[in-house]
Amino acid sequence: MGTALLYGLGTAIPLVIGAAIGLRTTLPRPLLASLMAFGAGTMIAAVTNELFEPAFVQAGAATAGVALFSGAAVYVVANHLLERRAGAGAVGWALMLGTVLDGVPENTALGVSLASGGGLVLVVAIAAGNVPEAIGGSALLHRQHDVSTGRAFTLWVLTGAVLVVVTVAGHALSDHLTTTSISVVQAFAGGATIAVLADSLMPEAYKEGGWWVGMATAVGFLVAFLLG
Repeated sequence: MGTALLYGLGTAIPLVIGAAIGLRTTLPRPLLASLMAFGAGTMIAAVTNELFEPAFVQAGAATAGVALFSGAAVYVVANHLLERRAGAGAVGWALMLGTVLDGVPENTALGVSLASGGGLVLVVAIAAGNVPEAIGGSALLHRQHDVSTGRAFTLWVLTGAVLVVVTVAGHALSDHLTTTSISVVQAFAGGATIAVLADSLMPEAYKEGGWWVGMATAVGFLVAFLLG
């Protein structure tokens, strides 16, 4: 239980730090873009090695594929509804939504994987992805949607608390979940993460930094891959 709590905090604390940075300072656009792209690269590696591949091997292509598309569909639909309601500029809300929709199954999968001694690559990838999401999301919430600093920070703190709780809960329930159920959670998390990257994080990184952010994405992928 202590390890699960530590890993959960390892994903939540960077989220809170990122939110504080985004609300209190204005980072240079190239730096913010590089952080977003680096986080995207780590998440690509985590989806491949820690989430979808184990699900594919254990549950097979059909089950893992359905769960993958389900995770992507949930985020895509939710993001589309958000854009219709708040406008196409609602990137800040979209990044927070993405943190929740991919973070809950990701951190659940993280908690479950700790039972078998895994999870290092996943926690690094989640933490690296959470920092730029929180920086960009909190800053955009404050600037574009006039959400007060206190309210925006509270929202991100609550999001971080949820991630800690689901990590611990996932670890506690790991002995009671079937291997197929674990695979579904992993693949669903992978699908949601892919959708977040494609719809929100990577487009925003390119918008802020331009063509060269592909290099930062590659660096993030390599770092997470080597850790694995």
